Amino acid sequence: MNTIRHRYFIVHKPHSMLSQFIGTDKGRMLGELNYPFPEGTHAIGRLDYESEGLLLLTTNKKVTRLLFQGEVPHKRSYLVQVRGIVTEETLLQLQSGIAIRVKGGVDYTTAPCQVQLAQAPQGLPELPHDLNPYVKSSWLRIVLTEGKFHQVRKMVRSVNHRCLRLVRVAIEDIDLDLQNQPPGTVREIEESAFFSQLCINNW
Repeated sequence: MNTIRHRYFIVHKPHSMLSQFIGTDKGRMLGELNYPFPEGTHAIGRLDYESEGLLLLTTNKKVTRLLFQGEVPHKRSYLVQVRGIVTEETLLQLQSGIAIRVKGGVDYTTAPCQVQLAQAPQGLPELPHDLNPYVKSSWLRIVLTEGKFHQVRKMVRSVNHRCLRLVRVAIEDIDLDLQNQPPGTVREIEESAFFSQLCINNW
């Protein structure tokens, strides 16, 4: 009996692209990336249309359950540009947990997480709507172990900072090399390395 060989991909999703191959929504999709993905490839944990960065793809349908629906939480790291200067008081608010509105109009207090000021990342292209250089902004690095719908955007909005750019840079130990893997590029990774870096055992 032949064992199915699943495949695993690290994608740098560009801004203004959907995290899917087919759908009714208008906009660019993953099929427009210049890569011969095998049949059955799908995204694990999507990024919304305006978000960028690390997107994992695989032909293995079990991975989403193992990674995002299991009992062990997994870290997701983001670089976030917000309008205005973020104070130490605001950092503490975000770190300690903050109320956001989730599905169904319910208020939800986020779990404590890691939030710190960060340098602007190197290797990202400018966007057409990038800020006037005279408008002040701050970059944050936020590390979460939960993922409510649009959570990061809602968190910074709750402390009166508008999210200007959201880049996922890591899931557990799989890091996106922004300088060497530009938007729209794909890198395949071996199964053993994939699960090891995601800290998933017994797969």
